[in-house]
Formats: sequence, C-alpha cells, structure tokens
Amino acid sequence: MSRIDELTRQTGEWLRGEGPMSEVVISSRIRLARNLKGYPFLSRADQSQQRKLYRELSECITASPIGKDIFIADFEELSELDRQVLVERHLISRQHAHGEGARGVAVSGSERQALMVNEEDHLRIQVLRSGLRLEALWEEIRDIDLSLEKQIEYAYDQRYGYLTACPTNVGTGLRVSVMLHLPALKLVKEIDRVFRAAHDMKLAVRGIYGEGTDAVGDFYQVSNQVTLGRTEEEIIDEFGKTIIPKMVEYELKVREAMARERPYQLDDKIWRAYGILKNARAMSSEEALFLLSHIRMGVAMGRFKHVDVQTINELLLQTQPAHLQKIHQEKLSGEQRSIKRAKLLRARLEKHQPRDN
Repeated sequence: MSRIDELTRQTGEWLRGEGPMSEVVISSRIRLARNLKGYPFLSRADQSQQRKLYRELSECITASPIGKDIFIADFEELSELDRQVLVERHLISRQHAHGEGARGVAVSGSERQALMVNEEDHLRIQVLRSGLRLEALWEEIRDIDLSLEKQIEYAYDQRYGYLTACPTNVGTGLRVSVMLHLPALKLVKEIDRVFRAAHDMKLAVRGIYGEGTDAVGDFYQVSNQVTLGRTEEEIIDEFGKTIIPKMVEYELKVREAMARERPYQLDDKIWRAYGILKNARAMSSEEALFLLSHIRMGVAMGRFKHVDVQTINELLLQTQPAHLQKIHQEKLSGEQRSIKRAKLLRARLEKHQPRDN
C-alpha cells in the first residue's frame, strides 16, 4: 500500500472537528513562502535548476528535526489521482498539483505539516490544525522555518524582507488562512455583508480549496492579503483575537436567531438534507457538500443528534472525486462517481435510524 493510500484511510487534520470555536472554525492554517538565495524564481528557472532545487530542499527537509516524521511525495512519480488526493486533503494547492517539472511535497504522518517544494515559490511551509489555534501554529511553523534556515540561505532583503514570486507575499511571506463553516449567514443572505467587510479589511475570501475556487457547502477560507510592513505577530494577533472571533460570533448569533424565530424552517432544512442524502441514487460532490453542510449545522446546534460530527467530516472527504475513486480502487467517470457517491452516503447513514421529530 502506498503512503497516499494510507492517508485516505484516516480523517484529514482539517476535519478532526476539535479545538477552539470548532462549531464554526473548521481549521486554521499558516503558510510561509520562502525562496533560496542564488536561484531564480521558479517561473524563470530552467529544468536543471528546478531539479537541483528539488534535490537540495528534499535533502534539507529530511535532515531537519521534522524529517523523522515525514514522507516525501515526488510528483513525477505520482499519478494525477494521487496528486488530487493531496489537494482534497489540503496538503498541496491545485496549482502545485497541475504544475510541471521537478516538484513534490513533504507530509508529516499527522498531516499537520506539509512542505511544498517548487510550487509558486521554491518552498512553502504549511502547518494545519483543526479549530482556531493560530498562536500554537505560529510557534510550530517558526521552529520549522528556523531549523531549515540553519542549512540553507533564504532570499532576503533588509528593506523588503523575504523575497517571493508573488508581490503580495513579500515581507513576512506569511499567509494566515482560516476555514469557516457559515451556513446560517448564507441562509439569511447576510454572507455578502461579511464578504464586503472582509474586502474592506484587505482580506481574501475563497472557496474550500483556496485560490480560484468558489464556495461550496457554505465553507469559506478567509486569509490575509498584505504581508509587507507588518510583523508576523501583528497579523496573527489580529486574525486570532479580532477578525475570526467576530465572524464566529456573527454566525452563532444568526443560528440562535433562526432557532428562536424560525425553528420549523430550520429543522426542515436539516431533515430535508438528511432525507435526500439517505435516499438519493445519484449525487454530485457539490450537492453532497451542500447537504452535509446543513446536517453539520444541525449537529453543532444540537438539533440533529443521530449522526456525529466525525461521521459528517469523514463523508465530506470520502465523497470528493479522488477519494471516492481511491476507495473503489478504480478510475470512475462522472456518472459512475455520482452513483457510487450516493451509494456510499446511503450505506453510512443507514446505520443511523432517527425517529421522526
């Protein structure tokens, strides 16, 4: 069994359903963009330079303290399906999966750390945890960054800070990203107000798989866009103590108002989603996310007690296209995936036989 196959047998770190504010905050992520001194940015590097970068960084990662707990996936040896599995588990970006040339990712056994080699930058260090845990993540990623810097020299300017391929990352090279589940705000059509407020604060709001993706199933990634002129601690402090708590508070207040003022309509949304999932014979991944989102809200609010969060989280991952094909160990067409996805959902939910409320 390959290491990628082993990953598909466990719930991803971003879906563990643990940690502070986990009823709304799915996961927190911090990423650092780094480039090596003496090499051109990846877009200007030729194939021999890319291969040299890949070898040097792979050896550096393996020799670092985290090297004992990681495996390195060489993308030139991985199938397209395996790369998509890594995307669905939030271990690499879509851009990285579809790139060309020598590239790969080092992944820890817990999936809490992922170091992308030759993505947009030479190195992108990522740490990920469920719930809102930005301060702990910053300590973790800072230690990794410092241990690597003992072996290699980063491209750094005294005036501008860390030099990166994209100007928006110049400075700290830090990108904070928090995934939120905001179904209530979407239901009452307040989500656009959140988007406008985020834009005014120079934040990016993206879909479940980051840049270039639309929000599906009421899951949104909120991240900073400015890294120049601010310290890492300032960015993290604002995110962890002001921005995200306010968004969480807004979502929870709307949930409370719905439960108080429109309880039957709320329960109808939740139970209708359950009914479709338990009886459908074909279903797209987008529809599955949308319906599972409503049930997850019901579970978090204590209004639907017949399925636990762990089951919902597992289904959020297992119903994604690459994971579904890995489960069945075969390449499936879109129609075949829809049929097998619905069958998987029915089989998992068949174990839960709730009484009619």
